[in-house]
Amino acid sequence: MSASQSAVRSRAEAVKVSRTFDWMILFTLFFVILGGYHIHYMLTGGDWDFWTDWKDRRLWVTVAPIVSITFPAAVQACLWTRYRLPWGATVCILGLLLGEWINRYLNFWGWTYFPVNICFPSNLMPGAILLDVILMMSGSFTLTAVLGGMAWGLVFYPGNWPIIAPLHIPIEYNGMMFTLADLQGYHYVRTGTPEYIRMVEKGTLRTF
Repeated sequence: MSASQSAVRSRAEAVKVSRTFDWMILFTLFFVILGGYHIHYMLTGGDWDFWTDWKDRRLWVTVAPIVSITFPAAVQACLWTRYRLPWGATVCILGLLLGEWINRYLNFWGWTYFPVNICFPSNLMPGAILLDVILMMSGSFTLTAVLGGMAWGLVFYPGNWPIIAPLHIPIEYNGMMFTLADLQGYHYVRTGTPEYIRMVEKGTLRTF
């Protein structure tokens, strides 16, 4: 075949090649969104999404929804404006959860042996579905920003409560009462926790 000849011989073959190329682009784009959103959320949400003893009723429910809505809103705006596809937020959260579970299983559990029930990711899917449904039904970015953004924040804690509730049960340990999540944090020492600082102060790393 010379350089001037076509690589495809029929229209059906051209359509098949085009569809294959489209799937390759979508596959690559999904993992680009996954990687970008995962890095963004880990840098901004950070420890509030890593550890069960950080998933409290005050800062976790405030920080996590605020920093997690930016990426879905951007992808949603792009997909709706150009293609009228109302599932940008859902695709973002699917990518984020896939990336987080790979990270938690291979890194947190596989390398450092933290049990999965102390480092599981937050459930953001209910908010993403509401955000996409409001955009699909209203067709308005303004209404989606007001109602969808509010729903995203309000549904976050109820959506995570069935998962986190067993770890908020009060227990007594060494004469003190705290939650099961706090007991997990006490036994699994991490950098920045008081137990780790005490270990550093007792050792030769106190200059840090």
